[in-house]
Amino acid sequence: MAQVNGETETVVRRLRDGMAGGVLSFPLTSFHDDGSLDPDGFRAHVAAQTATNPGAIFPACGTGEFFSLDEDEYRQVVTIAVEEAAGRVPVVAGVGYGWAQAARFARIAEEAGADALLVLPHYLVAAPQDGLVAQLEQLAARTRLPLIAYQRGQVAFTASSLKRIAGIPGVIGLKDGHSDLDRLQRLTLAAPEGFLFFNGASTAEIQARAYATVGVPAYSSAVHAFAPEIANAFFAALRDGDDKTVEKLLREFYVPFVELRDRVPGYAVSLVKAAARLRGRPVGPVRAPLTDPTAADLADLTALLTTGLDLVGAAL
Repeated sequence: MAQVNGETETVVRRLRDGMAGGVLSFPLTSFHDDGSLDPDGFRAHVAAQTATNPGAIFPACGTGEFFSLDEDEYRQVVTIAVEEAAGRVPVVAGVGYGWAQAARFARIAEEAGADALLVLPHYLVAAPQDGLVAQLEQLAARTRLPLIAYQRGQVAFTASSLKRIAGIPGVIGLKDGHSDLDRLQRLTLAAPEGFLFFNGASTAEIQARAYATVGVPAYSSAVHAFAPEIANAFFAALRDGDDKTVEKLLREFYVPFVELRDRVPGYAVSLVKAAARLRGRPVGPVRAPLTDPTAADLADLTALLTTGLDLVGAAL
């Protein structure tokens, strides 16, 4: 990893400590029924999330429907997350599109007090490795905040490119959403000491043990957004080597949840929001092009959520 300043070193240390102690929280962005932003609902949601001791808070990312936010809404979301975190946990805000637009969001996140940025995959086009590296170089030159690259969709780094991005001042880590463990092992072996890696697979708990075998134990948890009791119980069992509990939660909750999630495109966010609403969280509906679950799928989600909470001694 390139030489970093003291502020960046502090962020890296706080993230590493947080990753070791808890799951990474990706809060949902709250909307009113008419689709407008609900700042009060979002504040209540983030307050509830931070109260359950996550390793870090990642507002306005994929689960937070970054793609649907305008710049003013983004500013409100990141500002509220920073205020509610109150320095207790790092706040890593999502940025995306091309580097020029990402830089605009980065400036807003800086002004709002975020600690770092998660660079979501760029918009639409496929690009060669040189272009993927240049995208991060351009953004890093325009922000003082540390960057975590996110490989997913059309973004996938080679080992040689990983070495290059790790040499960009301010780039501190990589979140992986491809679940290609062969590629990921090559990346972790190519990375310099101190470079951070995150498991960003959808419903990451399913693959958490596999990721850990290639040196990536930290993971984001969408389940934490609606059932921190389940997410934290799974994390504790995984950390403690309690395979019986891990496998029970996987078999009876996580695998059925993934099967339900896979019924409709976009359910990776829509189901999470619906589950949060079932628990009285003021997160509201999803924005188009996502759609809320059908009545039948919502009934199945309710039954599954009840089962999962019962497994960890909690109630709907």
